[in-house]
Amino acid sequence: MPAPEDDLALLLAAATEAGEIAMRYWRNEPRFWDKGDDQGPVSEADLEVNRHLEARLRATRPDYGWLSEESTDDASRLDAKRVFIIDPIDGTRAFLDGQEGFSHSLAIAEGERILAGVVHLPARQVTYAASAQGPATRNGQPIAPKEADIAAATVLANKPTLNPALWRDGVLPPFKRDFRPSLAWRLCLAAEGAFNAAVSLRGAWEWDIAAGSLIAERAGCAVTDRKGRTMAFNSAGAKLDGLVIAPPRLHGEILARLAD
Repeated sequence: MPAPEDDLALLLAAATEAGEIAMRYWRNEPRFWDKGDDQGPVSEADLEVNRHLEARLRATRPDYGWLSEESTDDASRLDAKRVFIIDPIDGTRAFLDGQEGFSHSLAIAEGERILAGVVHLPARQVTYAASAQGPATRNGQPIAPKEADIAAATVLANKPTLNPALWRDGVLPPFKRDFRPSLAWRLCLAAEGAFNAAVSLRGAWEWDIAAGSLIAERAGCAVTDRKGRTMAFNSAGAKLDGLVIAPPRLHGEILARLAD
């Protein structure tokens, strides 16, 4: 099978193409509608990017399985040796609002582990990438996280993360909360040390975090679900039990403060 570096090169090329498609719609009033069941909006741009990526990637790697937010799930992926895990546009609300903080998240898993991942933000001209054997990079330059004591840390998290019931003895941790619309981007921002950590304490779809989890891991972060368990991808439900992404010492501090 192709080496992880070859798979990474394929994802990088495909992510650039996805960005070119998305930018034709961005700030150009694309059609959109709500998917229902609290799944949020989807736009014609999401679907066109998805169609392009599936055609492009599966033509090149026809034996790889396919898991995408905007494709009907095919259980045959569970038997494939390698699987594409794709979010065509992560942060669709931000995209529709004309904000720059949306991304394309492209990953390849072998078994339960991610081999290659790319998170591309075309409006910001920023690309994060990693393979399982290589460094994590931002626009080709190596990145690393930034340790901090929990009281001095700035953590990317959504508002529900600060529900006292989710924390030991109902006591909120003393870190400062910040937010970015794309979950994939949040993981990369923690990986490069722009923020100290990324945390989500609710179910996380694999396509949102597959690429970013590898980038954070290869940068030097500890990468687990909310219970401290190693993330396992290409599962039947395609969902993980939250996430804690941080340099090792801060990661341990955060886990120690979470409610059982």
